[in-house]
Order: sequence, then C-alpha cells, then structure tokens
Amino acid sequence: MTQQLRTVTAGVGPNLVLLHGWGLNSGVWESLVPKLVPYFSVTLVDLPGFGLNHDILPDEYNISSISDLLLDAIPSDSILLGWSLGGLIAQHIAISYPNKIKRLVLLCSSPKFKATQEWYGIAESVLSVFHQQLDDDVGKTLERFLAIQAMGSPSAKSDIQQIRQSIHKYPLPHKDALSGGLEILSEVDLRLQLSRITAPTNWFFGRLDSLVPQKVAGMIKVLQPTAKQMVIQKASHAPFISHLDSFVNLLLDELQPEGSP
Repeated sequence: MTQQLRTVTAGVGPNLVLLHGWGLNSGVWESLVPKLVPYFSVTLVDLPGFGLNHDILPDEYNISSISDLLLDAIPSDSILLGWSLGGLIAQHIAISYPNKIKRLVLLCSSPKFKATQEWYGIAESVLSVFHQQLDDDVGKTLERFLAIQAMGSPSAKSDIQQIRQSIHKYPLPHKDALSGGLEILSEVDLRLQLSRITAPTNWFFGRLDSLVPQKVAGMIKVLQPTAKQMVIQKASHAPFISHLDSFVNLLLDELQPEGSP
C-alpha cells in the first residue's frame, strides 16, 4: 500500500497549497513562504518521489496516479498554486476533481510542455537529452536543468545558487520520479480540457522564460478565455525567486486575503 504523502503547514488563514516543479522539492519555496504565512495557511507538498516524499511512489508514475496521491494532502477548499510541472498537475486536479479546490494559480506552467509546430514549449530534443543524461549522472542532469530555468534572468547566477542551496536540504529525487516526471512533461496535453476548469484561474508568466515561452499566454487565452493572466516583464522561469517582492504583491492583489496590503 502506498504511504500517505508527508506535508508541512504553517500560517493562519485560507488554505494555500504549493506544488513545486520537476527535479526540485518544496525547499524551492524557502523565500516565498515567509511572505505568505501572514495571510494564508500554507501547505508545502513534495511530489511523489521528491523531497520529503522521495521514498513514496505510485505503482505507475503518471499524472493521474500522482494527482490521486496528492488529493489527501490538499485541504478542502484550497487555493492550489502549481509551478512548472506542479502547475500541469494542478491543472489535472482542477479538471478531474473540480470540487477539491476553490482557486487555481499557475506559475510559469502550460497545459502542454513539449513544443510542436503549432505550440511553443520545450524542444523534443532537449527533453530527450535529459532522459539520456539521467542514466549517466542524476546530479549533473539536475544542475543543467537549474541553469535552463534561470536562463534569461538578469540575476541568473544568484537565482541558481539560491535554488541549489534550498533544494539541497532535502534528499535527492528518486530516479523513477525524475524519469516519470519527464514522461509527463513530454506526453501530457491538457489543452482541450482547459475549458472544463471551473475554479477561478490565474496564470503568471515570465517574459524571458525559455521553458514556457510568453507566446503560450495568448494561446491559452483562446482555450481558457475566463482565466486572468499576468506577465512579469524581467522574469524567467522562477519569478518567485528572481522577483520575489513583485510576485508576492501581484499574487496578493489577485487573491486579496484578509489583512493583505
């Protein structure tokens, strides 16, 4: 029997759940959480195979099995914030379990990560290289991925250093979770299901993001016209690190928790 996922919760107020991206863990939120706990009860959930849950894996690693595992870790009536891969999983939860969450926040994410002729995203060749490199050296593969995430940011070097320091406080991800996560990024396509999301949705993009290009925003607007969008002009793939205060102000403006500025 699969174990229940371990979580960490802090703060008082409406429930806000944070889901991290591929290759990382909940340590990546280290700078963001103190800014949010005055207004929210913040729950950090490491995806199966990552961080505190590095030893917890579903029998088959796919977006449905991960979402099912996450359900018990998400308090009812939560705001669900997903970054990158975490955002893709958050979309799936909002589509499959519409009564589970009350609001969806998607940060530098997409309903489809792999680029095709009609969709902007990560080149198939890049995803294939990461698959191949996992077999050789997990540590080096994760370091290369960190560099791509900060690419384009004016503070790229310090962004990478901050992410590295935060995530290294946790165990390395399970190799099956890394491989399975790459499969999800390569294969999952939720574009035609976006219209089924009933929760109010906010999308945040980084204008300099090379993994989720800004041009995706206009394409998503067609698929989910009721959603709100915000582009952070000088940010890359991790605006909650490179532009922490600006991102927090934008987020609080949208969510308007009691006591916020």
